[in-house]
Amino acid sequence: MFSMSPRELKRMLKKMGIDIEEYSDVDRVEIFLKNKKLVVTNPQVVAFKTGGQVAFQISGVVREEEVSAQPSPQQPVAEEVKIPEEDIRFVMEQTGASYEEARKALVNSKGDIIQAILAIKSSKG
Repeated sequence: MFSMSPRELKRMLKKMGIDIEEYSDVDRVEIFLKNKKLVVTNPQVVAFKTGGQVAFQISGVVREEEVSAQPSPQQPVAEEVKIPEEDIRFVMEQTGASYEEARKALVNSKGDIIQAILAIKSSKG
């Protein structure tokens, strides 16, 4: 197997249309999965950029952590949708739905009256 210096490798990849960027100031990398988090400490991070895509190579010490039920500061907290009473009444009139059904449909559609009406009508068949 032949050896190639990092500089030669960069030059060869550049000719193939792949740019390489090394990140030297990375302290840690966190990858969030549905029920756990992977934490890479003291990582070496390299980005390969080609055709509008970026692929990362990350190496270092990896450990798994459980994800708490509480949202972390980086995760957005869902805003409560404020539904005007007149919108609820309008959806009720148009669909014959109860107050709670109309309100729920409006909340699910983030206040979009048309979507709420369509959702109620499609659920009633």
